[in-house]
Amino acid sequence: MQRRDFFGALAAMGLGGLAAGEMFADDAPDPTETLLRRPFRPGGPELSIIGFGGLLLRGMQPDHANGLVGWAVDRGCNYFDIAPSYGDSIDLLGPALEPYRDDCFLACKTTKRDATGAREELEDSLAKLRTDHVDLYQIHALTSMDDVAQVMAPGGALETFAAAREEGKVGAIGFSAHSEEAALAAMDQFAFDSVLFPLNCVCIERGNFGPALMAKAAEQNVAMLAIKGLAWTPVPKGEDKPYPNCWYRPIHDPNMSRLSLTYTLDLPVTAAVSPAAASLFVLAMQIGLRYRPLSDDERARLIAATEGVTPIFPH
Repeated sequence: MQRRDFFGALAAMGLGGLAAGEMFADDAPDPTETLLRRPFRPGGPELSIIGFGGLLLRGMQPDHANGLVGWAVDRGCNYFDIAPSYGDSIDLLGPALEPYRDDCFLACKTTKRDATGAREELEDSLAKLRTDHVDLYQIHALTSMDDVAQVMAPGGALETFAAAREEGKVGAIGFSAHSEEAALAAMDQFAFDSVLFPLNCVCIERGNFGPALMAKAAEQNVAMLAIKGLAWTPVPKGEDKPYPNCWYRPIHDPNMSRLSLTYTLDLPVTAAVSPAAASLFVLAMQIGLRYRPLSDDERARLIAATEGVTPIFPH
């Protein structure tokens, strides 16, 4: 599919209005042509402030995946995040990103906790992604102190990460976590380059979840990559998920979404990775293209709106 034809595909997917930025209020900032970029590490590569969350490709038609990746690249998105646990997403991203690979920052992950399993998954991921290296390799979803102990132990996954970096198959080494305790413990035991972590207004303002990690990252000069910037609250038990790949309830109102994602981008983060839905990715891109720091009034309005909201990750 030619990228010039992708707006038609977006319309067929119900995303045409979003792609055109038609949902924002008149007082929203005008869009820029391309996304702002921030340094990943001092002297290192610069990443677009909105990252492409590869899970959103799961189950998508290949021509739509190719078109969406091309549409994103045309607007300055150069940070792509993927994992083999995301089903066929990794098979779709490989060929879709291949024409732009040299100009993009590609992050991958493994859920394997042992060195042998991590090595096997790394090699398989490189083949599917049609590349000889990933710019960032991450231990995926550290959720407990046992997880941390396993990856750090002799024969643990971190041995593969270090060896692969020496071989040039891995650039930076990072991890993702949904547990502040596990994340802090991991950072105490290894000099990671980055941490991918849920950082949003409700979690921070109503759950005090995230500030301790941001403080340690700043102290250790670890790059912060944000997820869940458009998350609002858990889906109530017994209620259907609004998006198949999102286990939480995202913010639907476009103007409140802009305030929430901007709140995340105002934090000391390099970038915010999009939610796992094509429509939410397009929305995140449109917000990123309009990014400007929140005014005092906007920040106060957003925080007031979180009153009584249950965070997806309380402290």
